[in-house]
Amino acid sequence: MATVEIREFAAGDAKVYRALNEEWILQFFALEDKDRATLGDPEGKILARGGRIFFVIVDGVAAGCVALLAMGPGEFEVGKMAVTAASQGLGLGRKLMMRAIEAARESGAARLYLETNQLLTPAIALYESVGFKRLPPAESPYKRVDVRMELLLG
Repeated sequence: MATVEIREFAAGDAKVYRALNEEWILQFFALEDKDRATLGDPEGKILARGGRIFFVIVDGVAAGCVALLAMGPGEFEVGKMAVTAASQGLGLGRKLMMRAIEAARESGAARLYLETNQLLTPAIALYESVGFKRLPPAESPYKRVDVRMELLLG
């Protein structure tokens, strides 16, 4: 039986965070300038701006991650969610998402927002299963985004 835990970003995690995200992005898309900036400095681009990053650890190895990026008072963007190809289908993405939702609620957030692509059907199914609703199309800093969603935390 595998040991699974969720933990927050710690010193030395930047390389693992980058590798987890580059795996899925490069599988389907190309790295964009905003990816490079965020993945190159998660402490500055996410944590120092009021965000949080969580990892799912399976038997001592990081198998996935998710970030909460502060958007404004009471709002976070769920971003840079990744689960390694070898660990997909084990419910790790759901564990990460539930921890992100819990952390947002603990902080008093009223809304979560995310951007994705219609090619990522398992991810969209997960988001919808936890209550995210689709939003009308709008501008995004990412070329690959064609689906926007929100979850009102009430």
